Amino acid sequence: MLIDAQLPALGLTRGVDGRIRPTWAESNDQMREYYDYEWGREVRDEQGLLERVCLEGFQAGLSWNLVLQKRAALREAFYFFDPDAVAAMSEAEIVELAQRPELIRNNRKLMAAVGNAAATVALREDVGLSELLWSFQPEDWQVPEDMAHMPNQTPESVAMAKELKRRGFSYVGPVTCFALMQAVGMVDCRIPGSSPLLDPPEVG
Repeated sequence: MLIDAQLPALGLTRGVDGRIRPTWAESNDQMREYYDYEWGREVRDEQGLLERVCLEGFQAGLSWNLVLQKRAALREAFYFFDPDAVAAMSEAEIVELAQRPELIRNNRKLMAAVGNAAATVALREDVGLSELLWSFQPEDWQVPEDMAHMPNQTPESVAMAKELKRRGFSYVGPVTCFALMQAVGMVDCRIPGSSPLLDPPEVG
């Protein structure tokens, strides 16, 4: 069991609730909740994966905290990332979205979401988004011993980025793809000694 004096060297910290998280996940309640309940949980459904691909793309050059702040509005704007609905969005709709302060007002990123949805729909004629993404799961993955040894990309994320771009996706570089792999549970990046993923709270 880790003692608090060991945590900084691992890139970890103990929250006021007693849970141990990476320092990046301790900035506010929203980040803590994301780390505790979602980050690293397996996602395999098409709509869920499209959302994660788009959100990771929106993060490029920004903070994940900002993306989480905008997430509810982005979901509303993009039909909860239903691939067919997003793929059918017009350029005029995107121009309108780019004026809304509750969204990430980057026209190229907003258009990329539409293009990524169209690419997702096209993949149904072949392997499908889920099968394609999960085909890049590393066969031999070792959980990093501390945050200093956490890579920002891997050979698999490089290969994933190349294939996604070939398939018509954008904002899917190797670093973005590795962040996606972490987020959807394709690789386990919870530092040994940090608190485990929690089951989502029951609704109702």
